[in-house]
Amino acid sequence: MTQPEQYRDDPDRSFVNLVAMMSRDSGPDGLSISEILDRLDERAFGIVILILAIPCLVPALYGVPQIVGIPIILLAGQMLLGRREPWLPASWLRRRISREWLGRMADFADKRMRWIERLSKPRLRLMTSVAGERFAALMMILATLTIILPMTNSVPSLGLTLMAAGLIERDGLFVLAGELVALAWITALAAVAVGLAFGATWAVSLFDRVGGQAVLDWFGALFGG
Repeated sequence: MTQPEQYRDDPDRSFVNLVAMMSRDSGPDGLSISEILDRLDERAFGIVILILAIPCLVPALYGVPQIVGIPIILLAGQMLLGRREPWLPASWLRRRISREWLGRMADFADKRMRWIERLSKPRLRLMTSVAGERFAALMMILATLTIILPMTNSVPSLGLTLMAAGLIERDGLFVLAGELVALAWITALAAVAVGLAFGATWAVSLFDRVGGQAVLDWFGALFGG
């Protein structure tokens, strides 16, 4: 499908407005997933991963992270392999998203995601280059592997959200911040696992020492209410 002119890739275009535009342009039957991907331009990977990661920010959530973790890994794996746009089975591409659901998604983006656009701007381009995107994809896969573990979804989801937002906005600082959050969380989990295996009680409190509770409190206030 030929991409409509108003949807062609522009790093300076608001992704929140892009989502709102899709909602406005959808017909009575909504849009097929294929049509949505066409309209998301070259930022499709980042936007889809961001949409999938946001619900996982809820602390101690069980069930949803285990479901959305699989498509996140599949999408990040395609980024790692160098694909420029997401591939999905034809049967998935034909599925339609209702106009009502698109409206809800646009409303959420407008109310909850504007802060990303206010704080982000194109910078540290190396982190969003081809090599930078592949490294971010690797970190996304590693972070998602921890999301699917019970009760461990919030902090790595924050890392995923920051990385996805950085790729959408071409903001290398956001990508770097997300990678550091993911790396710190993976390191903390590994240290706890090793400590428990060897009976080291100090490892159990490592989460607090790396500021994990402060992170939970921060995005709890941001996305709560």
